[in-house]
Amino acid sequence: MLEVSISFATPPADETRFPAAPQSEQKTVLHVGCGRASPHKLHSFFRGGQWREVRVDIDRQVLPDIVADISDLSAFRDGCVDAIWSSHSLEHIHDHQVPVALREFRRILKDDGLILVTMPDLESVAQLIVDGKAEDVAYQSPAGPITALDMVFGHRRSIENGNPFMAHKTGFTQHRLRRLLTEAGFARSMILRGRSLDLWAVGLMPGASRLLLTAPFR
Repeated sequence: MLEVSISFATPPADETRFPAAPQSEQKTVLHVGCGRASPHKLHSFFRGGQWREVRVDIDRQVLPDIVADISDLSAFRDGCVDAIWSSHSLEHIHDHQVPVALREFRRILKDDGLILVTMPDLESVAQLIVDGKAEDVAYQSPAGPITALDMVFGHRRSIENGNPFMAHKTGFTQHRLRRLLTEAGFARSMILRGRSLDLWAVGLMPGASRLLLTAPFR
């Protein structure tokens, strides 16, 4: 069963240095923490001819379009992208960087833009640990079997094989994620608890339709 939490806030005014693209042009989704290129890594909401993916990652070896830390998107002007897709990337930056990253997301989004993010649900993962299942395989991923310890600390096999970018440095609950989105200035947000020990969230800019809160999940 999906658990849903919806939040509304009044965001501060946003500056715009970069002129918005004409409405007839293809929309841009910034895929932050993209990893190696794969069409399956892009959420289905952003697949199709309407969207153009721009890939951002701190790891040069995954050959992103832009090499950048997601807490420093200074390569992008204000209001220059239509959407941001973040799949299991926010937990890979330090805790103090998370509010900075979310403010950066908001800064570069157009006034009618949205973010779609997903990450491990610490409450659900903690329950596995309490139940004595810290090292049991919780699910299979493209990187291999995932345990509760992997979800808390990062994929241990990848880290062992020399990829420090796979380490987790913070974590999220429904309540915390909702608060962080509000504090970052997103006008509306919806938080979902998924079926795979994960959280999903949509954050909307002031000019975005409220229908976008649920659109990625249809």
